Amino acid sequence: MKKEISLILSPMQAASAEMYTPEVVKASGIPAQDITLIRVTRKSIDARGRNIRVNISFDVFTGEEPGPPVENTFEYQNVELKPEVVVVGAGPAGLLASLRLIELGFRPVLLERGKPVGERKQDIDMLESNHVLNIDSNYCFGEGGAGTFSDGKLYTRSKKRGDISRILEILYLHGADESILYEAHPHIGSDRLPAVVAAMRKQILACGGIIRFNTRVTDLNISDDMISHVTTLKGEIITGKAFIFATGHSARDMYFLLNAKGITLEAKPFAMGIRVEHPQELIDNIQYHCRKDKYLPAAAYNLVEQVNGRGVYSFCMCPGGQIVPAATAESEIVVNGMSLARRNSPFANSGIVVQVMPADFRSHQNHEGLAGLRMQELFEQKAYRMVSSGQHAPAQRLNDFVNNRPSQNLPVCSYLPGIVISPMHEWLPEFVADNLKEGFKKFDSKMRGFLSREAVIVGVESRTSSPVRIPRNPETGSHVQIGNLFPAGEGAGYSGGIVSSAVDGENAAVSCAHYLTLH
Repeated sequence: MKKEISLILSPMQAASAEMYTPEVVKASGIPAQDITLIRVTRKSIDARGRNIRVNISFDVFTGEEPGPPVENTFEYQNVELKPEVVVVGAGPAGLLASLRLIELGFRPVLLERGKPVGERKQDIDMLESNHVLNIDSNYCFGEGGAGTFSDGKLYTRSKKRGDISRILEILYLHGADESILYEAHPHIGSDRLPAVVAAMRKQILACGGIIRFNTRVTDLNISDDMISHVTTLKGEIITGKAFIFATGHSARDMYFLLNAKGITLEAKPFAMGIRVEHPQELIDNIQYHCRKDKYLPAAAYNLVEQVNGRGVYSFCMCPGGQIVPAATAESEIVVNGMSLARRNSPFANSGIVVQVMPADFRSHQNHEGLAGLRMQELFEQKAYRMVSSGQHAPAQRLNDFVNNRPSQNLPVCSYLPGIVISPMHEWLPEFVADNLKEGFKKFDSKMRGFLSREAVIVGVESRTSSPVRIPRNPETGSHVQIGNLFPAGEGAGYSGGIVSSAVDGENAAVSCAHYLTLH
């Protein structure tokens, strides 16, 4: 038998099973010796007042030993002799598309330009310590995609494209902590997500799927508005009856290839800006209205303002995290953020970005569907020229930026390759700089102390989403022009983040399977 109860507890009472069990027993009215399991089903922190509380719900079981905390069933069959589908890209969309294809009775042939997650970590270490960039194995490319080493946040506002619970349960069944199933803002951590990704790879291989690492697609053959095969950098030809492209928002070479082949692309709005970093203790004091105790997690924030008709907002906020280099080509500087599972770094960072509208990249209209991408590319190259030193990033104290004055020195920063003083108020695009300044002032009215001298901005944050959409037929899920091409994930311009990309990958697999049953 199961009894559902909801409680409002102090952070200390909600901190562990040892602490909350007496409260649950008391509230349930069930003798402790009769309870077989207490399972948390929902947990969120209410920090709106000084008396911080935790809203937490439980299932209390008696007279039975419950199974795993999952509602969906996953039947991964052997597909070694089944029809093959070529999946390009092993990020969240590509991995989840491959697993879904296996459930549906198709054999995924998964092509990844980068390396397995363990080897990829070595290239990231080289990037951060020696400024050596591997263009196919970095924070964006390689097994698991961009999310693997950039935080592992699982929160998404998009709930209209699929079953989010399926994705969370798949991650849990492949090794993620059970807390992702009940936390209001679930998070795996960049130190734990690689093991989850590796477990999904093993599942795909165990079912007879094929995974090819260090396999960059460089060409494709189109006949009668269908792709017959793709060609790799090594000259291999890989054929298929259907293709799922889940290449990620940083795979510019794939956009260039599709454009060169006459495949329809669309420029879309995106966002650009910087990453701001504060001492985590400062953010804790602002958000919790008091000094944080050991029972509270590192505080986060989510800020959105309208400035001159544009959205200015925080993106990928990483409490207890660090700023990381996210470039994918030489002569460009891009930054992102990440946190480990414990979120115990002394720094809090977040992207702060400004909406970029089609009118902003009108001067690049000769690039048609790649106009926004060209603007993004120039922005990142300019950031590099401002420093011209490996992966060093331009930086400025936040209050100096807002007040249009050069910084004389910089605070300690988590960005391992190193930061260099730069007058970012002078060289950022005017519409970006001006709207950021006004946005920061408005943020400070919501979070008093946000405009701190101890805060630093680091440039540039430009990969919040794809500036390109690979348009799909809303009825079939395939490309509007190429009938057996199924664009998926962030690179297709239809998702943002791990969960929504995974959902989109699953949907692409379902659409692809339906197509193959008809052809």
